Amino acid sequence: VQLVESGGGLVQAGGSLRLSCAASGSTFSINIMGWYRRVSGEQRELVATIYTSDGRTNYADSMQSRSTISWDNAKNTMYLQMNSLKPEDTAVYYCNARELSEWSETHYWGQGTQVTVSA
Repeated sequence: VQLVESGGGLVQAGGSLRLSCAASGSTFSINIMGWYRRVSGEQRELVATIYTSDGRTNYADSMQSRSTISWDNAKNTMYLQMNSLKPEDTAVYYCNARELSEWSETHYWGQGTQVTVSA
């Protein structure tokens, strides 16, 4: 599975961005797609996840009311719509794909896209 993110950039506080993640390869094996972010000097943290089978979603508390994750099965593309952005949302955002089996869990990662929110 290969993942390519796009849509990052510079935005003013209060603005919006939509990130995209295009998946290719053995996409039929993906069970969960997700967005994570890493603030400089800190550990990577969850932003949101979505089950590809039924669209169930999960959000970090900090993003629950300000973002929407979605998955387009026909395009094998995941989106993250982020609104009311804050300077503390500045981070590198990573796309993640997860394959689940009875015995193991396999993660795939994109290269990341920078989101910078100016005050």
